[in-house]
Amino acid sequence: MSNLYIPELARIVGSKEETSSIRTITVSMQNKKQLTVHPGQFVEMTIFGYGEFPISVSSIIDNKGAFQTTVQEKGKATNETRNLKNDTTIGIRGPFGKGFSLEEMKGKNVYIVTGGIGLAAVWLLLDEILKDRKHYGSLKLLHGARKPSDMIYKDSFVFNNQEAKRKGIEVFLTVDDPDKTWKGNVGLVTDLFKKTNITADNAVVVLCGPSIMMKYASKILIDIGFDESQIILSMERRMQCGMGVCGHCMIGEKRVCLEGPVFHYTEIKESLDKVF
Repeated sequence: MSNLYIPELARIVGSKEETSSIRTITVSMQNKKQLTVHPGQFVEMTIFGYGEFPISVSSIIDNKGAFQTTVQEKGKATNETRNLKNDTTIGIRGPFGKGFSLEEMKGKNVYIVTGGIGLAAVWLLLDEILKDRKHYGSLKLLHGARKPSDMIYKDSFVFNNQEAKRKGIEVFLTVDDPDKTWKGNVGLVTDLFKKTNITADNAVVVLCGPSIMMKYASKILIDIGFDESQIILSMERRMQCGMGVCGHCMIGEKRVCLEGPVFHYTEIKESLDKVF
């Protein structure tokens, strides 16, 4: 985009409810140019008359400017996504930030640990790995939510063991508060570490979810033998302006929107201990 301060126009071409407060929105850029984004990067979405918010790109639909984001209602602008209709005009700035390094992960076992809507922030990463599956080792997704009704992407391979196996990924799910329909694991997502036999040997771990979850998951991983350099975190949830101006996303001296949102644990471990 020529001026990152000025939103490019786009329109809504689809919206799907994932939970009562989360929906996946399909966007098409008016200029029909493909959105060039690396997994882990984010855009700023403007709902005219309501405000702007940062959101990760969860899927690239085509090379003509169509992509998807998964949005949780958490404020005035994000709440308005509930009312967006097809052909509604919105604004898009970006992409911004430092994403994941796929080259760093190639040839290694990749373990992705997510909580709640954190799965959306790594969805594009998962897609890129699965498209080039032969260049990676073991691939496991450990995902947790508070309740079964809080799970997103229910029609994907995450909830289809046969499809997951065909794609070459193992999926482990857990909830804190099960209902009568839930047949899976119960407990924190970190409880899955013991059940999945993940080891530090030639591995990298990606964490994305509530900050407190990532803090304690990192400590547990280190306790079971992972080196700090093997742990990667996405701190997308803390961002606001996306330009390094407002200071809302600061973790210690780190500006998440400029220096992240993807960090190695070694880069922010001291700040995590102080802030959370």
